[in-house]
Amino acid sequence: MSEHWRVIESVTEYETGWYTGGYDLVEQPDGSRKRYYWAELPPAVVVVAVADDRVVAVEQYRPVIGEHCLELPAGIVEDGESYTTAGARELREETGFDPAGVSLLDEFWVATGVLRHRRGIVFAEGLEPVAADRDDNEFLSVRAVPVEEALDRAREPPANDATIEGLLLAEDADLL
Repeated sequence: MSEHWRVIESVTEYETGWYTGGYDLVEQPDGSRKRYYWAELPPAVVVVAVADDRVVAVEQYRPVIGEHCLELPAGIVEDGESYTTAGARELREETGFDPAGVSLLDEFWVATGVLRHRRGIVFAEGLEPVAADRDDNEFLSVRAVPVEEALDRAREPPANDATIEGLLLAEDADLL
C-alpha cells in the first residue's frame, strides 16, 4: 500500500537537541498532495519495577503540562543500548534501585499520527538499593505504590500514556 503514498520531499524545519521536527510532502492515493508534519525523538524506555508487592514509581513536575505526575521510571535509550540495558540504567539513575533481572514486555511506535518515536516497556525485578545518579534536570521523588493500587493510581489525573501502558502490559503478562 505504501507505493500509493509517495514522499515527494522530506523537510526538517527545526532541531532542538531533544527532537527534530518537520514534514513530508506526500502524494496521496488520489494524486493530491499534503504535508504531514512530524516530530522525531530517540527511542525511550519505561520501567515497571516491582519489589515487596510494590511498584516503584517517581513523582515529578512536568512543565509542559504544568502538573505533578506519578509515573513509572523512564528515559531515552542511548546509542548502542537495548531497551533492557537502558531500563536498568534509568531505574538505577532515577530511583537508586539496581535490578537483578530486566525483561522486555513490548516495543511499539508511539502517537503514529505525529511522532516518529518508539517505546519499549521493560519489567525489572530483584531490586537492590544503590545510589541514585539523576541528571541535572531530574527533580523527582521515588514512590512505592502497592501493586493492587498501581493501575488505579496511574489513571488518576494527570494520567499519562506510558505509565498506564506499562502497568497494563505487566498485568497482562501476570507480573502484577
